[in-house]
Amino acid sequence: MANSLFEEKLNSNEFLVTTEIGPPKGADVSEMVHHIDLLKDNVDAINITDHQSSVMRFPSLGGCLLVKERGGEPILQVTCRDRNRLALQADLLLAYSRDICNVLCLTGDSIDVGDHKEAKPVFDADSVQLLRMIRTMESGKDMSGEDLKGALKFCIGASVHPEADFIEPQLIKFEKKVAAGAQFFQTQGIFDLASLRRFMQYASQFDVRILAGIIVLASARMARYMNDNVPGIIVSEAIIDELAGVEKGKGLEKGIEIAARLIKTIKEENLCHGVHIMAVGNERIVPEILEQAKLPSMPTKAQ
Repeated sequence: MANSLFEEKLNSNEFLVTTEIGPPKGADVSEMVHHIDLLKDNVDAINITDHQSSVMRFPSLGGCLLVKERGGEPILQVTCRDRNRLALQADLLLAYSRDICNVLCLTGDSIDVGDHKEAKPVFDADSVQLLRMIRTMESGKDMSGEDLKGALKFCIGASVHPEADFIEPQLIKFEKKVAAGAQFFQTQGIFDLASLRRFMQYASQFDVRILAGIIVLASARMARYMNDNVPGIIVSEAIIDELAGVEKGKGLEKGIEIAARLIKTIKEENLCHGVHIMAVGNERIVPEILEQAKLPSMPTKAQ
């Protein structure tokens, strides 16, 4: 089994860029394939979201297979909301057998926020237990202690929210995730770089890589909605005023400018190890953000 190219880059001094693609609600994957082809040579890896916001969609594993087929580097998102430990382990075995080695371990959003409110949440494990589960599988055992046939080696990550209203529980969970084997973290959306600086002062004592989450805002209304409804997201009034001050139809253009500015500052000040860009349904704009942030084009992938 080939090593993870993303893991190799994590262990280098490169400034890393990842992004994510939301799968379709249906079996028509043509738009997702278009976005994969657009992004695969511009970023170090592509996350495929796993029923994000508890909305039923084409599966993350299926999307990662497409990323692999198109020559990209996939990151499999795995949430604990929808699967018990048998299904979680089975999906990981399938992923590894298809050379999908990068996994982002998530507990998952509440069913209540999604489109299948009658669904039964599982939560047989949380993100920390999922990290431990993967490391147990790498040791050659499943969760019941039975032997696994064939060696496994994953590159595993998790999430953290540096701008949470109460940061102490986040730091406790962060340490638990590090102890469970997380190698990298993709943060929730960052809009206040002072919060990122404070978090990095704490996180720098651990041997992990931090990718700052960059959410692309399309309007002042979107920013206010996220402030009111998304835990851990705090969009400053200055940014909201900046978005509100543009002429009608120019909100996304301003959002691209703000995202590029944040990325440029993070890289110039060497605040963390890279960024994770969340374009929220506007995946096509990611190359423009990278261009405005003056990030160099991706080198040709090693064979």
